[in-house]
Amino acid sequence: MKKYTLILSSIAWLLIGTLSAKAQEERTPSLISMALHGWNYEVKAGFSIGGTAPLPLPKEIRSIDSYAPGLAFTLEGHATKWFDVERKWGLTLGLRFENKKMNTKATVKNYSMRIFNEIGNPLEGLWTGGVRTEVSNSYLTVPILANYQISKRWKISLGPYLSYVLERNFSGDVYDGHLRTPDATGKPVDFTDKKATYDFSDDMRRFQWGLQLGGEWRAFKHLNVYADLTWGLNDIFRKDFDTISFAMYPIYLNVGFAYAF
Repeated sequence: MKKYTLILSSIAWLLIGTLSAKAQEERTPSLISMALHGWNYEVKAGFSIGGTAPLPLPKEIRSIDSYAPGLAFTLEGHATKWFDVERKWGLTLGLRFENKKMNTKATVKNYSMRIFNEIGNPLEGLWTGGVRTEVSNSYLTVPILANYQISKRWKISLGPYLSYVLERNFSGDVYDGHLRTPDATGKPVDFTDKKATYDFSDDMRRFQWGLQLGGEWRAFKHLNVYADLTWGLNDIFRKDFDTISFAMYPIYLNVGFAYAF
């Protein structure tokens, strides 16, 4: 909660500073107007839907049995510098607080896994059966985007983003299956009627990056509707983490409203 309060306070001060600069520009149009010429500012709020998944789907995952996106909110403030009088081309720098969540169930075979049994003892090997996964992460993200104004109402953007993971959760449980340890030739340990959990949260990277593609439509003078697709380009897990044998990437669509000052 303290982290959330600090983040929201930082965003609030950023917005207050923006509004103060805008008001000062109107009062003293000489030097300040020259410095702020060609800039505009927005506050965005929305929600995200998507998942953290391997690409392509590995042979170990035989089927996706269920998927639930979870309720994930975003809050962002950003500034855009336009480089021409017609405001066709511009560059955006922003600060975004966001959540990315999902819950899935899958059927797997020979899936590398590290689990804890009912009494908390660790077991590691190849799992065959059901896997339930919960992902719930909070990020502080800086998008750096090139903008192109198609018309007075439509704008598209593309560029990289850099994220710091504030809170990490990648955990779940296994069910209706068996674990062969240490490898596929090992004796199977049956978990049909037993509970076993796993938690790889501490094995996740703190820094992640990727690409963002977005579009924005001007509905009213100050109100816009937007959609941004973010696609992670580095594995969410650290390089030395080898329990899961394939890379996983966060891919999410963020939609919402923006207020333009």
